[in-house]
Amino acid sequence: MAWQNFSIWRGRLPHWRADDVNYYVTFKHRRSLDEFERRMLLRGLIKPDGRRWDLLIVCVLPEVTELIFTVREAPTGVPYELSDVVEKVKSKVGRDIIKRTEERFPPFYNESYDRILRDDDEFQAFWERIFESPVANELAEDPEQYDSLWVANAPE
Repeated sequence: MAWQNFSIWRGRLPHWRADDVNYYVTFKHRRSLDEFERRMLLRGLIKPDGRRWDLLIVCVLPEVTELIFTVREAPTGVPYELSDVVEKVKSKVGRDIIKRTEERFPPFYNESYDRILRDDDEFQAFWERIFESPVANELAEDPEQYDSLWVANAPE
């Protein structure tokens, strides 16, 4: 499979980039987030939807956050950098949580794990895993009951 404008860079983890692909991203939390903090993070992640990315599904669990999205093109004609979108949200919400809790550090680890979803089967498997994660983690009996799960185009 050949991707358009494919590149790789490395922080602590390898990061692959390409145009017009679906990304799966997950990041761990330094500590368990309470319900209010999970909702803050969820709202922060949904906010750039439709401007910088097309968010397809996001689930904020107490220990980890997972999402699938496609990065949009900036006015310059170049796609937004995936890490800029995700890290800006983590940074802003992290500062808000620090103000609220008076902790020294934001509750999120710096680097996120990202993966290009290579085909429809892989997309479906990751999407279902995210959707079912509140049930798998015993946070809800039905995924639709979990307040920190958001699915694009889902009926309200």
